[in-house]
Parts: sequence; C-alpha cells; structure tokens
Amino acid sequence: MRTLLKNGKIYDGTGAEPFVGDVLVEDERIAAVGSGLQEEADEVIDLAGLSISPGFIDAHSHNDWFAIKKEPLKYFEPFIRQGITSFIAGNCGLSAVGFEKDTPNLDKIGAGLFGYHGDTTGVYPDVKSFFDAVDRKMPCNLAVLMGHCSARASVAGYENRLLTEDERKRMLAIMEQGLKDGACGVSLGMMYIPGRFADVPETREVALLAEKYDLPLTVHPRAESAVSLDYPIFGRAHILRALDELREMAKGTHMKLQYSHAIFVGRSTFKFKDELHRILDQMKAEGIDAQFDIYNETLGVSVITVFIPNWFQELSKEDKRKPLNQWRFTILGALSLKMLGFGWKDIEIAYLGPGMEQYEGKTVYQISKEWKKGCFDTYLDLCEMSDFKGRVNMGPYSTPEIISWQSKRDDVLYMTDAWVEEFGIQNPAIYDCFPKFLRCSLRGEGDTMPRTIRKMTGGVAKRFSIPERGLLRKGFKADITVFDESELAAATPDQKKSFGIRRVFINGRQVLCDGILDTEALKTTGQAMKAGK
Repeated sequence: MRTLLKNGKIYDGTGAEPFVGDVLVEDERIAAVGSGLQEEADEVIDLAGLSISPGFIDAHSHNDWFAIKKEPLKYFEPFIRQGITSFIAGNCGLSAVGFEKDTPNLDKIGAGLFGYHGDTTGVYPDVKSFFDAVDRKMPCNLAVLMGHCSARASVAGYENRLLTEDERKRMLAIMEQGLKDGACGVSLGMMYIPGRFADVPETREVALLAEKYDLPLTVHPRAESAVSLDYPIFGRAHILRALDELREMAKGTHMKLQYSHAIFVGRSTFKFKDELHRILDQMKAEGIDAQFDIYNETLGVSVITVFIPNWFQELSKEDKRKPLNQWRFTILGALSLKMLGFGWKDIEIAYLGPGMEQYEGKTVYQISKEWKKGCFDTYLDLCEMSDFKGRVNMGPYSTPEIISWQSKRDDVLYMTDAWVEEFGIQNPAIYDCFPKFLRCSLRGEGDTMPRTIRKMTGGVAKRFSIPERGLLRKGFKADITVFDESELAAATPDQKKSFGIRRVFINGRQVLCDGILDTEALKTTGQAMKAGK
C-alpha cells in the first residue's frame, strides 16, 4: 500500500524549519520526503493548509499497564486523538515488567496505583514475554523502562529496610536482563513504596546500571515540594534536598539522568524553580547528562495517601486512631500544608470506590464542612473509606507562566504522565496536553514550532535510543500526525476533548481521520519499540 501525502507544511522532527512538501508512505515505512514528489500511489491525500509531523511520542507514560488489557483501545483512544502514536512507559519505578516469575509479591507490583488484576491478557515478568504479548496487539507503539519499585518489590516486598546482599543481586539482575532484552532505560520512584525505602548506595547501583548501557535513568524524586513528610520539616527545602540526593547518586558518572515531571507542588514551592534548574545545570557541568520533562497542566494526580508519612502509613488501623499519633500527624501535617501554601481546598477527590461517587469532584474542605468535622479527621476518614487506595486531583503543581518558561529550555521533553481510569474523574492531560503545547507555541507563549515538535518527536526517540522513530525520514517507521495550526491557535483548551488534530498514521496505517477512528486497524497497529543504537 502506497499513500502520498501532498502539499503539507512539514516539520521533520529534527528542529529544522518547516517546508511545504510531500511524504510518501509505503506499507509501514516512509519511502520518500520532499517537494513535488511524482510518485505512483494507491491513495493521494492533499494536505494543503495543514501541517505534517512525526507522530508524537509521550516521553513519560504508564500505558504499559494498559497495553496488556484484553480490550486496550479505550485506554489509548484519547491519546491518539491528541496525535500521540508512541509511549515511553514504565516510569516512576512502576513498570509492568521486571520481576521474578515466581515472586510471592505479585500483588505488590505497581505500588497500588497499578497491578495485575482485572482483564489483563496474562502476567509478563520480563521484557521478552511482555513484548511478545503486546507487539501488534495494541493500538500504539510502546517502549518500556525497567522499574526499580517493581524489581525491589519482587525480591523484598514492601519491607522498610536495606536489601540483603542476595536481594540486591537479584534485583539488579532482573533490571539488567531487561536492558539486554530491549528496555529503553531504568526508572526510579522514590516517592512510592518500596522505592522510598532505598538509600543512596542502592539507587546509585541502579544508576550505574543505566550508565553501563548508556540508557536514561528516569527519576520521580523523593519530594517535589518545599515541604514533605519524609524529611525533617525545617531546613533546606525538600525539593532541593531531593535534588541533592540525585546529585549524590549520579556523582562522578556520565549517566543520562531524566528528572521526571518538573513540577512545584504548592504555591510556596514556585520560588524554587530557578534553583532546580541551576542544580540540573550544575549536574551537566559535572558531566551528568541531565534533562527533565513536563506536562501542560497546572494540577496533578496522586494516591490519596500522598500526605501520609512513612511512619503513619505503617501503623495499624487502630494505632492510626490513637490520640498521640493523631496529634503528631495533625500538627506536622498542618505545619507542612501552611509551609507549602497548599490546603485542603486544593485536594479534589477523583475516586474513592464503588458507591461513593457523591464525593467525586468535591474537595476535602467541602466534605469536611458537609460532615461538620475537622479537615484532618475528614481526610483520614476518606483514606479509610477507600482502603487507602483512593485517588485525588491536586493543584497547583505549576502555573501557565512556569510551564511557558520551562517549555523553552533546550533540555526539556514533553509528556502527559496520564492514563485512563476505569472510574471517577479523569486526569485532564489525557484529553489535550499535546495540542496545548502546540497552541502555546503558535500563540507565542511556548517554544518555537520546530523546537516544540522536536521535543515531542525526534528528541524523545533520541533520548531513549528508539531507532527509526521520531523523524520524517526515508526508511523510518511511518508514524505521522497531521494538524491544523489555525484551529490549534484559536481553540479553547480544557474542554475534555482534543483539538486541531486531523489525521494520525501508526506504522503506515491511517487510524484517525477528521475525528473518526479506524477501530479495526487499531487492534494491530501498535508495535513494541526495543531500544537500540
């Protein structure tokens, strides 16, 4: 099958200036790119007035957990409508792969956010079995990172302690085998159990493993706020202490450090944005290849227990309600919230569980007024009602001004960090995060269009060593997004739908045309993306 896309404004994914030209697609690859192509084709599509780019690559995703669903399309559909064709998955240490086949801790893989339950097609402990299970059986392309949380939980569960020598060797062996089998890097989730139990020597060994294979180490740091409940409250801002820990971990290496979701949780944290980037620049000066990624949203999604410190989470239900523990938690929590510039009005319930839908969309503050209880008591009640597995949407994590400023840096990639939930309120990033980056660019609020396109295409493929993706280049896989710049610039975002995306091709198959999905094609269009040079 040969398809000729004519007269489009071509952004090739390298950051070069666009030109009006044509793209010839033959089967699943790009056969030619140029101006005035005179080629025979089974179908000719005139794209005059529209723009053509490589398919967008989401640089930070968790869609490995949804690629293994028996009916995966609904989890990928909103991203396809954004123009996204590929994902870097397995972030925050929470990969769906990377554990021992016979682990007794399978229920702990995914840290409560994700897991092997529901309508999955099977259990896939290693990269080979995972790629076999999803290749050409999912809608979009997907690369996977080796998650530290998954490997650690496999060998030691959720125990808050240092690993034994045997456990350490087994954990590192799991991760290294995954890198040999085509994983695109390693991920740390230092705010999630059991990643939060690892010390610097342990995370440094993981970092050295990534360096050995010249692949990125993506890191969800231990704190992304001025104050958290995992450090002593007073002293150096916690977001900076977490960065100090990363710097110590990477010291003396030339590793590719990818700082995940550069956000600033709570209004009091905004003032540390310059210092965060100064530290990243210092790392680069020391030989560390430090970069970061962002989404175009001012809020974020987290587990309901995000404000509960380790010592309190480890208490039994009865001990949590003892007056002394309640008093300690209440005092420390109230102080930290005040220091954050972040309150109970900023925490929206996204999901608690079946039969509790009446709380969705309400803040903890609103519920406390309805219940005529204090906010901390209300919060603990909500945690218990959800079996400490509820979900919240919180903000502010950033501002439009900070997003604009960060989006213009040379060392940033774009992503969504979003997934489709079965129930409750969705993360708005599933709908229009990437179109918003384009809109900001076109309105002069973001980076230039060529650089914006590179940061969601060729830049991501290069960073994660994904071959034959991310560029409109002869011989590359034909992942292509067609968009309308006028519509993008004029759109009103945040309407729970995408905008400006006209056509999407995945591996040469047109899967979206003017809002209509080819659901039959999408059963087999997605391919596993192995890392390689």
